[in-house]
Amino acid sequence: MSEQIILYISLIVIILFLVMLAQRIRVSYPIVLVLGGLAISFIPGLPTISIDPQLIFLIFLPPLLYDAAWQTSWKDFYKWRRVIGSFAFIVVILTSCVIAYVSNSIIPGFTLPLGFLLGGIISPPDAVAATSILKDVKVTKRLVTILEGESLLNDASSLIVFRFAVAAVVSGTFVLQEAVSSFFVVIIMGVVVGLTIALIFYAIHRWLPTTPSIDTILTFVAPYAMYIAAEEFHFSGVIAVVSGGLFLSYHSHTIMGHLSRIQGVNVWSTVGFVLNGIVFMLIGLELPVIVKEMGPDALPDAIKYGLIISLVVILTRLASAIGASLFTVVVSRYIRTADSRPGLRAPFMFGWAGMRGVVSLASALSIPLLLTNGQPFPQRNMILFITFVVILVTLVFQGLTLPLVIKWMDVGELDYEISAQDQDIKIRRKLAEESLLLINERHADELPKNELLQSLKTKIESDLGFLEHVSHPETTNEGYDYIKEFQHITKELLDHKRAVLNKFNKKETFEEEVIRQHLAQLDLEEEKIRQQFLHME
Repeated sequence: MSEQIILYISLIVIILFLVMLAQRIRVSYPIVLVLGGLAISFIPGLPTISIDPQLIFLIFLPPLLYDAAWQTSWKDFYKWRRVIGSFAFIVVILTSCVIAYVSNSIIPGFTLPLGFLLGGIISPPDAVAATSILKDVKVTKRLVTILEGESLLNDASSLIVFRFAVAAVVSGTFVLQEAVSSFFVVIIMGVVVGLTIALIFYAIHRWLPTTPSIDTILTFVAPYAMYIAAEEFHFSGVIAVVSGGLFLSYHSHTIMGHLSRIQGVNVWSTVGFVLNGIVFMLIGLELPVIVKEMGPDALPDAIKYGLIISLVVILTRLASAIGASLFTVVVSRYIRTADSRPGLRAPFMFGWAGMRGVVSLASALSIPLLLTNGQPFPQRNMILFITFVVILVTLVFQGLTLPLVIKWMDVGELDYEISAQDQDIKIRRKLAEESLLLINERHADELPKNELLQSLKTKIESDLGFLEHVSHPETTNEGYDYIKEFQHITKELLDHKRAVLNKFNKKETFEEEVIRQHLAQLDLEEEKIRQQFLHME
């Protein structure tokens, strides 16, 4: 037991160093983690680390999906609902069909049910990889929104395809009408279960005397409750987590206090980082296990098939993205669409951002070892290896070239006429104006005798004057210089205050708890200033 604990602690430390390396060389950390895990797996004497698919589905998948749903903009999700829905369901099924027929044609002994099984496994792109790459690239808000929204739903549709394909291979029968009806039942009831559980947690957050710590713990319990409840009734646990997560996220400012939201964001960002790091590292570490099970004789053909299927996956997604764009142009004549002229450059970028990830590998690993008659599951090792090749090719090749493709396509912001920086200035100006209006109208009598209120009004007027100054184009650069100098001096003042507090702490007459409260206030003040000028740096 202690050896396993040491092994996983060492793994987390290695992940941290690899992520720091990725930041230094400016490469997306999922790529570095997969390659790092692959390199580490060849170290002689290293204990074999095998992935338990149930561990991935039950332990990792619910919180990762819930966190993604919590961060999703419901407004943007609804705006691009048709594109997101088509790629999350229609394109997943289309990709599964294409992979089924291609694999059946080129791989000896590969039946159509096995092809659909492989297609269901490798059809869903991994949004974590895509969004981590896009963080350091100037890209349209539309692309990020559609990628994140698609990833929330495509795991569910692909897992449903996978479930029916496994049943067809194991039983030897497949009824299309029954599969289609079951598909919709699994999705609809998954939504019902997710929203039902979400309403229970809504009531707990809203009407019971919770604390920030209790609220944070409840946000970790919620996704597991949604997932397990849905899967217990053989519905989609993924859809349950996504629908419930979107509901609670939308109502978060109603059901939680400010301290709960601040603490929850900080805790979830750390936990999400660790979980993502572990799963991408495990992908790389799993290759030797897969190769060993397949055998060296089948390796050359398996590599060839894996590369062909990878190419088919990439081309199918590109064709789907461009086809969706052309279809939008036609259908926009009859119904209202978010963008009637999406062009080809933005869809090409979206199509290229189709990296596969941990859900694909976990699905492949969950293929049963034996059929109902006791015979080995056909082509299981081949499916596992092809899945790994597709993940490696799409993640590394497409991941490394995606920033170049985005730069080459040179697509500006398509949906917002003013930049995020100008939006920030306008919002802050409006807030300052409304604040002054409220003070002058409702608290005019209190102003002459309340020095704190006078100070607050003076500060708001000062902020408003600064915002008026930097909102003019001719003074923008000068305003940026003011901001940089202000941040530098403020940081110096805050560090000086911390040094003074540490001196107080050495005196016996001052309690350390009081000192820590002041230090925490300085930390919040520093973060507030950073967030305040985030879009103006």
